[in-house]
Amino acid sequence: MTLRTGHVGLNVTDLNRSLAFYRDVLGFDLLVEGKEDGRRFALMGEGATLALALWQQADGMYDKARPGLHHLAFQADSIERVRAYETSLREYGVEFAYDGVVAHAEGADSGGIFFFDPDGIRLEISVSSGVEGAPAPHEAAPTCGFF
Repeated sequence: MTLRTGHVGLNVTDLNRSLAFYRDVLGFDLLVEGKEDGRRFALMGEGATLALALWQQADGMYDKARPGLHHLAFQADSIERVRAYETSLREYGVEFAYDGVVAHAEGADSGGIFFFDPDGIRLEISVSSGVEGAPAPHEAAPTCGFF
């Protein structure tokens, strides 16, 4: 396959609140911020690499029952880094989908944390190995699947 994800665009209700979350809690760099005639957006990433585009143009909370984004997953380089994010997110008061680090499936070595951004969008920070022995919330389906 020659395609890969370039960046993800998210509709948000309050750009300032989302900037605080994605920049201050998750550590993304603010690359560009636009403010003109009620059109606000922020491009975020690492260095010069774009990862997220936040568009302030939504009303209400994320609706998991509607077609569209299911969840957004980020890959960490170690289980220790996942646990450091977990600590920061708990200090920030973020709602978690599961309690702590969970496996992607029963007996899997991969897994991570699942939580919600300020607009209710489900997020994941995971690693491909290092979570052996962690519980899997669902017996027959991937953890990142059903809500």
